[in-house]
This record gives sequence, C-alpha cells and structure tokens, in this order.
Amino acid sequence: MGRAYSFGPFVLDGAERRLLRDGRPVDVSGRYFDALVLLASEDGRLVTKERFHQEVWRGIPVTDEALTQCIRSLRKALDDDAAAPRYIETVPRHGYRFIAPLDGPREDPAPHERTAWSLHATAQDAVAAAIGGGVAGVIGALLYLSAGLVTPRMGTASTLLVLVSINLFLGVLGGAAVGLGLAAGRRSGRGAWRLLAGGAAGGLIVGSFAHMIGADLFELLFGRSPGAITGAAEGATLGLATGAGLALASRTSAHRLWLRGTTGFLAGATGGAAIAAAGGKLMVGSLAELALRFPSSRLGIDQASAGMAGGTSRLALAIVTTLEGALFVGTVVAALMAAERLRSDNS
Repeated sequence: MGRAYSFGPFVLDGAERRLLRDGRPVDVSGRYFDALVLLASEDGRLVTKERFHQEVWRGIPVTDEALTQCIRSLRKALDDDAAAPRYIETVPRHGYRFIAPLDGPREDPAPHERTAWSLHATAQDAVAAAIGGGVAGVIGALLYLSAGLVTPRMGTASTLLVLVSINLFLGVLGGAAVGLGLAAGRRSGRGAWRLLAGGAAGGLIVGSFAHMIGADLFELLFGRSPGAITGAAEGATLGLATGAGLALASRTSAHRLWLRGTTGFLAGATGGAAIAAAGGKLMVGSLAELALRFPSSRLGIDQASAGMAGGTSRLALAIVTTLEGALFVGTVVAALMAAERLRSDNS
C-alpha cells in the first residue's frame, strides 16, 4: 500500500521508506526511520522505551543512550526542538509521543501532483536565488564606489547606474543558474553531495556562458581579448560554496538563526578565498583586468585595484575576492532559506 502520513511540510511514506520535506528527500537512517514511523502510527499516544527496543531494534540489546540519540537525530531531521517540541515530545522516564496533527494516513499523491509541486518548488528556488544574487550585485556595486575601488570618470550618477546594472544582471543570472542547479540536486535524491554537485554545475554553466559571451564580445568590438576575467572555474567554485552553505544551514536548528544566517557567508568567504588562491578573479579583479587591457576606456580603477590586475597587490585582491564570495553566497543562501521557510509556513 502506498500510504503516507502528512504533518507540517513533511510527508512520511512508510511503504517507500522515505521522508519528504516540501517534496524533497530528508536523510533518515534505517532504524531511525522505523522509529519515526512507529511514533507517527500511534498519533499522539505514548510509545514506551520497551516498544522501541522491541519493534525498532527487534530485541537487539541497546542502551537507552541509543534511543536518546535516535530521537535527537529525528528532531534534527524534522527541525524540532526538545525544549519546545512541535513533533516529538518526551515523556520523562517512559518514552515519547508524536504530537503534531497528522493528515493521514492517506494515499501518496499522484505522480503528476508530485511533479507539479516539485516544479513549483524548483521555480521558487530559482527565483529566490536570483533575487539573492541580484541583491548581492547591487550591494557590491555600491561598495565598490563607496570604497573607492571604482572611481567615477563619466559622472558619479552615470558610473553608479552602469555599475549597478551590470552587477544586477550578473547577480541575477548567476543566482538563478546556481539556484536551478541546487533545486535539481535536492530533488534528485538524498545526500548533501547532490547539493554540492548541483550548485557547482549551475555555477559552471553560467560562468562558462558569461566568459564566452564576454570574450567574444570584446574580440568583436575591439579585436582584443579581455584577459583573465571571471569564468567557469570561478562560477563552479561559488556554486559549490553555495551548495555547502545551504547544506550546512539546512542542518542547523531554526532556533539558531544567527548561525543559519552566517553559514552562507562563511561558506562564500571560503569559496572566494579558494578562487583568489588559485589566481581567479571575481568582479573587482575582472574590472581591474579590463582597465589594464583597455587603458583608453573610461573605466576608473584606483591604483590599488589596478595593482590587483598587474599582480602587485595579491593580498588586496584576495581580501576583496573573499568578501565578494561571502556576499554572493551569503545572500543567495539566505534567500533560499527564506523561500523554504515560506513554503513551510504555507503548508
């Protein structure tokens, strides 16, 4: 029988042995899954420690600590809190009970319904990531000007408009591509490695595309290559960092908002530092390279920034690249977490 229990954003499918959150698989190991099914099947009734030992461990001698660890892992998977439980309540010295209202047991949704929901969630993730990337682009452009990394040579307002427009376009494009890759990874099956692979693939594709278009455009207009600007390697690294940040944020308790909020920025900083260590460039490094290659342009880069392109200020380039990576990944991860929370609240 394809029967499932539904509670909050989760669907617990005992026949298929899977736990879904908003249509996406949640990692739960074998015996822990059995324990969750047992709790849900009792629908608010006490499940004693003895029943867990008999029906989950099937008589295999285990300590109470094993059961405690089981419940702790289930709460983490459900984003639950022992102090203020929404799903699993502790009955001291006796056992546990499942306290969330259950919409079931019921038949598993039809395949076309699951597909429609998955596509809807994928579109939400892509839009959220695009918004996050766009926000990062706008903030970055404002910081470049305010910090003096880019100096206005054709009027402050004009420089600001051009720089914000370019950064916004690239941020939205990069965020959407990474978001689609992450969504595809999350919905392809279990395992954090799928998030990493999906994010890296999305970043690789958009980085390759942007570099190809940029290089061809400069060759066509000016007959010269733009040099070592952002490309596939940088895109893949930022996508990988976004996947890592999202995976870590998803495994962090919702009650630790400060930790969830900083996870993406830390992952992005790590990715940016890795790009700098490998000799790659993000926005400021690419602008400095363009200013060096096309000195007659109106692209104003201060001496420190120009030194980044010439290799005389590697430390400055590494610091700026690290901050750029933190800004992009941090805002994209935050936007994706906000989209997931919105789905949970509306489910």
